[in-house]
Amino acid sequence: MEIWINPACSKCRSALSLLDAEGADYTVRRYLEDVPTEDEIRAALDRLGLEPWDITRTQEPEAKELNLADRAAWPRDASARDRWITALAGHPKLIQRPIITADDGTAVVGRTEEAVRDALSR
Repeated sequence: MEIWINPACSKCRSALSLLDAEGADYTVRRYLEDVPTEDEIRAALDRLGLEPWDITRTQEPEAKELNLADRAAWPRDASARDRWITALAGHPKLIQRPIITADDGTAVVGRTEEAVRDALSR
């Protein structure tokens, strides 16, 4: 199991505390320092069953600078998927966190206790 975290994030710290309390075996990836490649982001999206705009933190200053809220400039469809992934790889702070990859090949965005427990049960 791997968890992508930002140590400054309270949701990440909560997820780590729960994983520790449950005795989970996991690897921490500080994704702002060890930035995922575009291929790694694609793989995480496949595991999550989500699209890049689904895991984008659109309220971050970088999102506002890139104008990600403008659906005409940043459509949320297959034609723009690679562009979104490139933006996430170039601006990792935009990636929703924490992302937990489960042992069964799936993943969850572990922002709630239920989501973290879901990852633990897989």
